[in-house]
Amino acid sequence: MKVLFIGGTGTISTACTKLAAERGIELTLLTRGQREAAIPRGVKKITADIHDKASAIRACQGLSFDAVVDWIAYTPADIERDLELFRGRTRQFVFISTAAAYERPLSHYLITEATPLRNPYWEYASNKFACEERLWKAHREEGFPVTIVRPSLTFGDRTIPLVINSSRMPYTIVDRMLRGQEVIVPGDGSSLWVITHNSDFAKGFVGLLGNGAAIGEAFHITTDEVKTWDQFYRDVAEAIGVEPRIVHIPSDFIFACLPDQRGRLLGDKSTSVVFDNSKIKRFVPEYRATTTFAEGIRQTLAWFGADPARKLVDSDANATWDKLIALYDDGMREASRNFG
Repeated sequence: MKVLFIGGTGTISTACTKLAAERGIELTLLTRGQREAAIPRGVKKITADIHDKASAIRACQGLSFDAVVDWIAYTPADIERDLELFRGRTRQFVFISTAAAYERPLSHYLITEATPLRNPYWEYASNKFACEERLWKAHREEGFPVTIVRPSLTFGDRTIPLVINSSRMPYTIVDRMLRGQEVIVPGDGSSLWVITHNSDFAKGFVGLLGNGAAIGEAFHITTDEVKTWDQFYRDVAEAIGVEPRIVHIPSDFIFACLPDQRGRLLGDKSTSVVFDNSKIKRFVPEYRATTTFAEGIRQTLAWFGADPARKLVDSDANATWDKLIALYDDGMREASRNFG
C-alpha cells in the first residue's frame, strides 16, 4: 500500500509514521525537511512546502497513492489546494480535523461521531469544521474519497499536556512543581477529560489507511481512560515525587486577564469531554488504547530527563502565571473583606 503523509513529524503524526513503517506500508512524507531525525529508516521523503502551491504541484507531479493524509491543513483554502492536487490521484484522502469541532456546550455528555459540530468559541475549531464541510461537499458531488479523523488531546515524548502549560517549552510546568510553585487548573479541577498517548492513537489511525469501508466516514480516536484535570496534574507530580500546589482559577477570570486563552478554554479544555470509541473499534477491531496517562507521562519525563538541554523553562509564561495567581489571590482577599 502506497501512502503519502503531508507532514508526518508532529506529535501525533510521528507515532503514525513509525507504526505505518513497522507494518510495511510504503510511506512517503512530504515535508519541508526540518525534522529529518524523526523520519524512520525506509520511509521516503519529498522535500517541499505544501503551502507553496507551485512547489507542491511539482513535487506531486506524476505520483498517485492508495491513501493521502494531510496532517497540516487548517483552512478551507488548504482543502481547495488538496482537492486540486489529489483528485484522481488517491483512493482515500484522510483529513485530520479535531474533536474540538464538536458542539460547545455539549447537549449530551457522551460524544459520538454523530454529535453536532459547532464551536463558536475557538477559531481553530471553526476552521476545521469548515474544512470538513468542504470535503463532505466534494464527497457528495464528485465522489472524492474522504475520511475524517478527529483527534482530541494527544501526547508523546516531547509534550506535557496539562491544560495551563507552555506549548513552546512544556517542561516549564514540571519545573514549577519541582520548585514548589503554584500551578493553575481552570475551574475547580473536576472537569472530565481524556488524554491519549500517540502510540495508541496510531493503532486506530493506521488501521483506517486503505480501509475502503472508512470512505465517507468520520472518526475520533481517543483513550477510554477518563480523569479530572486535578488527577492529571497529580499524576505528573507523583511521577516526579512532589505534591502539587494546585490553584483553581475560574476560566472566566483567566481569559478576562488573558483573552487569547478564551478559545482553548471555553471552546475546549475547561469543559468536560467523554468519548464513545465504539465506531473506531468497529472499523478497526484490534484498536485498544493500552497506555495509561500515568505510564505515558513517565515515558515523557524520561525523555526530558535523558538530556538536560530539553528542560527548557519559559520565563515569560512563568511571569504571566505568577501575575495571574497574584491577581486572583488579591481578588479573593478583597471579596472576603467585602462579604465578611
